[in-house]
Amino acid sequence: MAARIEQAVVSGVFSLDGQDFDVDNNVWLVGDDDEVLVIDAPHRAEPILEAVGGRRVRAIVLTHGHNDHITAAVDLREATSAPIWLNPEDRMLWDVVHPDTAPDRDLVDHTRFRVAGISLEALHTPGHSPGSTCLHAADLRTVFTGDTLFSGGPGATGRSYSDKPTILTSIRARLLSLHGDTVVKTGHGEDTTIGAEVGHVS
Repeated sequence: MAARIEQAVVSGVFSLDGQDFDVDNNVWLVGDDDEVLVIDAPHRAEPILEAVGGRRVRAIVLTHGHNDHITAAVDLREATSAPIWLNPEDRMLWDVVHPDTAPDRDLVDHTRFRVAGISLEALHTPGHSPGSTCLHAADLRTVFTGDTLFSGGPGATGRSYSDKPTILTSIRARLLSLHGDTVVKTGHGEDTTIGAEVGHVS
């Protein structure tokens, strides 16, 4: 069975400067009928587990440590026994949400995952947060960008530890070098392509 990409949208709330905001988060599952890799774990584990559907979860990979991407990670780990991967530069964000437990593995630049016969490579893209990391699935001509790149341009830089010059450097150096037809699957909102976003990064 060929590897495929599935999407689950999980709705919840994130807080910024003392205000709560409703938000829809994309969760991406990469795998086949037997096993999957889960990218991001927002809000509640139940809809993610429903999307997993009893398959083996090889890893829970977090694109960054902001609360709306990691809240369900520990519950998901408990339900699946899969390890949580997070870039250690976002540990301070993790500790705000999960002060009594830790991620299992360090997600660093060029970390590789194998699932359903394909490979995904971690690309460290700081800017939205210091540890923000994208996952490039060259076999699927897809990159999962978390909150680093959206349809319409760079991710927001108004959250804690965000920096606009840094995110622009990351996008130009690590993402715009990918083939223009590469599909961009984001942490929020619609898909785009690398080629479509070239003009939005200034």
